[in-house]
This record gives sequence, structure tokens and C-alpha cells, in this order.
Amino acid sequence: MGSGHHQLHRPGDTLVHRLPPQCKLAAVAGFALVVVATPREWFWAFGLYAVLLAAVATLARVPAGFVLRRMVVEVPFVVFALAIPFIGYGERVTFMGLSLSVAGLWAAWNILAKATLGVVASVLLAATTEPRLILLGAQRLRLPPLLVQIAMFMLRYMDVILDEMRRMRVARESRGFTARDVRHIPVIARSAGALFIRSYERGERVHLAMLSRGYTGAMPVIQDLSAASRQWLVAGMLPGAALAVLLGSWGFV
Repeated sequence: MGSGHHQLHRPGDTLVHRLPPQCKLAAVAGFALVVVATPREWFWAFGLYAVLLAAVATLARVPAGFVLRRMVVEVPFVVFALAIPFIGYGERVTFMGLSLSVAGLWAAWNILAKATLGVVASVLLAATTEPRLILLGAQRLRLPPLLVQIAMFMLRYMDVILDEMRRMRVARESRGFTARDVRHIPVIARSAGALFIRSYERGERVHLAMLSRGYTGAMPVIQDLSAASRQWLVAGMLPGAALAVLLGSWGFV
């Protein structure tokens, strides 16, 4: 197994790392719900949410640079949000010679603030929890078993498929092929088809091997992931503090 899909994980032995995965999953989900429920006009509440995430990152010893480098996934949302003020309708304001929609500016802020907080929380979850444990935690939270198993197999065999793609690319280049323009698309398409067939056949072989070893539709769990009440309490501090901020903000409105 390669380590391509473990680049988000940062090994450590902190309090956050030691929490059971189901506790961290529930905490991140609860935090995200509170953030989404926060009205976009409450700027200081979003600032406090960011402080809470910074405290978690400090406790987990996850550097800011590590988080920032892995927030690239948010770029499409940023591009979309930045375009809204230009294409929005209604009242408009002029800023540096640009005509911007007031409603679009609010919508852009709403998307950027909430998406950024959600992405940071997800990055911290991935940084402090191994991918396999995240899926086991989802299984403990009673997510559909079939979906969890599909994700487990995807995680396990992703590197195998990527290695197959690399070998096919090397084979093409060793024969003098280099994709330069649209005329080479048919070759790439045939390679993709061959990769799909090989992956499908490999999946069938793996499934038959599992059946021959007694697989009945459920993966055995050999690691104890039970969570104590204290661990649930610790994990609940993040969404609990965020909820306190939300309710406190409501009291000042």
C-alpha cells in the first residue's frame, strides 16, 4: 500500500488524536450545523468560530501552514463566491470603479465564511484521524454499512489503481507516445477503458477471494473503538462552544 491517500493525516499523540473517530465525526458535524445556522450578518460569531478551530489546531499540534496548504479544495467555492457580486441583481455599489451587487456581496461573504470554517474543521479531522479510522467511526455512527464498505474498498485499492495508471503511462511513453493535443484524446480514452476493465476484473477476483474466506457482507472490526462518556464530553466541547456563541449572539440581537 502506498501513502497517497494519507497525505492529509498528521500522526501525533495529542488529546485530539486519541479521541475515538466517531466522537470527532459527530463533533465536526455538529459544529458545521451550528455554523450553517448562523446568520450571515453576525460577523463576530464567525470570528469566534475561527478562534475555536484555532484552539483545536493548537491542541492537536497541527501547524497553520499544514491546514492552509490543504485548503486548496476550497478554491472552486472561492472562485464562485467572488463572481457572485458581479452577476448579482438588485441594489449595486461602486468599489474601485467596479459595480457590485449588494445582495451578491452578502451571498459571497456567506459562502466564503461558512465554507472556509467547514473546510478547516474537515482538514483538522483528517489531520488527526487515519482515513481507515474515519470510516470505522462512520460505521459506529450507524451510517449505511454498504456505503461504508464501498468507501473502505476505495480507500484500500486507490493506490493500486493509481499504480496501474502510472504503469500504463510509462508503457505509452516507452513506445514514443506523448499526449500533446486533442488528436491524442482517442488513445487516452482507450487507456481509460482498459483501466476500467482491469479494475473491474480485479474487483471480481477480490470479491471471490473474500467469499472463499467467509465474507458474508460485513467487514470484521478487530479494533476496539468504544468511546467513554468523558471522551464524548471532550469531543462535544467544540460544537457546544459554537452553540453557546450562536445562542449568545441571538441574545444580543
